Amino acid sequence: MTETISRSIARRGLMLVLSSPSGAGKSTLSRMLLDGDKDITLSVSATTRPKRPGEIDGVHYHFYDKATFDDLRARDGFLEWAEVFGHRYGSPRAPVEAALAAGRDILFDVDWQGTQQLQQKAGGDLVRVFILPPSAGELEDRLRRRAQDSDEVIGRRMAEAANEISHWAEYDYIIVNDDLDESFAAVRAILAAERLRRERLTGLSDFVRGLQAAL
Repeated sequence: MTETISRSIARRGLMLVLSSPSGAGKSTLSRMLLDGDKDITLSVSATTRPKRPGEIDGVHYHFYDKATFDDLRARDGFLEWAEVFGHRYGSPRAPVEAALAAGRDILFDVDWQGTQQLQQKAGGDLVRVFILPPSAGELEDRLRRRAQDSDEVIGRRMAEAANEISHWAEYDYIIVNDDLDESFAAVRAILAAERLRRERLTGLSDFVRGLQAAL
């Protein structure tokens, strides 16, 4: 009943950030959320890197040349951006703002640096969740179970994890991902609560006035 009532009240969408060190479970939780909740979609980033076989423009990335990317960046057209291995990546502002105004939520898969930029640009629209592993040993075990990286790469990812985890206090919510189902339930609970925040319910004043008039 509460969900039915809340859906009848217009609301502004939110921007949900999930960050974690590699291997802590962020990607798995993101996929579960996108598969199970039709009201949230993944932000499609823009990039200057070449399109790979099978990639679709506007689905996997927005593929821009450097001049187009830099022109949009100069016009404050990105909510966050970074350069990685000579290629630029960024989150275009316009489609995100259109989705928020329409009451749709956007999921961002960005690191702590991208989250800092989003916080500067988005303010109250942003909900920041950091995923922690239950222990350093479990994190290393998960990286090894993926069987994707060499010992050297795993060692580098573990070193990077220490730096990433040092930014935990910059997030609104912390989830220790010891049990995947419990962690997913926590993400869903956070999302449900944030959707009901008074300041996001743009139609609440009209709803209350109508309610009062009928009493």
